[in-house]
Amino acid sequence: MNNASTELKHFMSGLRKRNPGEAEFHQAVEEVAMSLMPFILDHEKYYKARILERLTEPDRIIIFRVCWEDDLGNLRVNRGYRVQFSNCIGPYKGGLRFHPSVSLSILKFLGFEQIFKNSLTTLPLGGGKGGANFNPKGKSDREVMRFCQSFMTELTRHIGADIDIPAGDIGVGAREIGYLYGQFKRLNNRHTGAITGKGFDYGGSLMRPEATGYGCVYMMREALSHEGDDLENKSCLVSGSGNVAQFCAEKLIQLGARVLTMSDSGGTIYDPDGINEDKLMWIKELKNSRRGRIVEYAKQFPSAEYLEGKRPWAIPANLAFPCATQNEIEADDAKALISNSCRAVCEGANMPSTKEAIDLLQAAKVTFVPGKAANAGGVAVSGLEMTQNSMRIHWSAEEVDQRLLGIMQNIHRKCVKYGNDGDYIDYVKGANVAAFSKIADTMLAYGVI
Repeated sequence: MNNASTELKHFMSGLRKRNPGEAEFHQAVEEVAMSLMPFILDHEKYYKARILERLTEPDRIIIFRVCWEDDLGNLRVNRGYRVQFSNCIGPYKGGLRFHPSVSLSILKFLGFEQIFKNSLTTLPLGGGKGGANFNPKGKSDREVMRFCQSFMTELTRHIGADIDIPAGDIGVGAREIGYLYGQFKRLNNRHTGAITGKGFDYGGSLMRPEATGYGCVYMMREALSHEGDDLENKSCLVSGSGNVAQFCAEKLIQLGARVLTMSDSGGTIYDPDGINEDKLMWIKELKNSRRGRIVEYAKQFPSAEYLEGKRPWAIPANLAFPCATQNEIEADDAKALISNSCRAVCEGANMPSTKEAIDLLQAAKVTFVPGKAANAGGVAVSGLEMTQNSMRIHWSAEEVDQRLLGIMQNIHRKCVKYGNDGDYIDYVKGANVAAFSKIADTMLAYGVI
């Protein structure tokens, strides 16, 4: 173990030197490397081939200027990115994020995580990520359209159905995907599966909006079932109120759980009576149509309390589903969850828990399922969308949902196989080792490239 600790320290020192100032990327890599290093040292072929070192260096990074004109005729300039991390087991696959916080560090952390997430799905997909420091909030539809068209004019030369397939992420929903794909089709004169998350009428898949949230709940159900339990009547904390959080809450309600919270960047609503289907529909209309703030829920439903500037993790509940953004569960939040006897945490967002929080939760034997396993449902259905595009067919919602369920069950089996430490399933270790094994063996087969 000392050897593994020494190797990890040496590896991370080199990574930080090569990637200075990229805190999110360092965090994502260290979380993976901690659980992988003993496994790599036990398999000399992976160590000698420097698989982990090669995996943490992207195949290429594309950075470009995005010029567009606002409604007042002012010229605006943003920075666009595409990080093509690894196409080892398939074409690059990962979302586009439009948000002021977008930086190279964040996109590299997301792209690195995507390699492992995509491997777990068993679909032939590599890992990548992209986006821009553009904020769609407060922009008119025509401003968003002009930005998306300018962004795609550059990106189009780097993507394609067999090369790199972007999708949506934070700030890139149905509206943005439509504009992006329209410009791709205009420039290439081809109707292909080069972007996923498309509208159903022009090549999208049923169940894609629901996939990440539903998949997260399916994973939690599998984890509870493995322990001889289920979701019925479990009280649940859900953070966020965007796409993932909405459909996570929806599936929890359908399966008999009680959703107590949702949130946005302003604060959290806590409804001790539970957020039922009617209340959730109201939240969807608030967020998707009116683009309002979650504080309005407390004004609409007197049973609810609004916790301004607060996260939901101090509220007593059985289960927690962080579905908002990275690092939203910190050490103090983990202590609150443990103090309140929270049974399990299942990550709907990408890296929503800090390393310190994960260590505390696992030490307390709280079941902890990381995002690379729990939120793989989104990219899984994106892969199914690509298959439907290639076959020129549409599957029914029931067919897609059953395939999604099967994929999540398979991911759970892999996590248990590689993460079973006797009296506790280490889902972090299980997910990392299961994904890495497939990628590493493929890289060995290719030789040194």
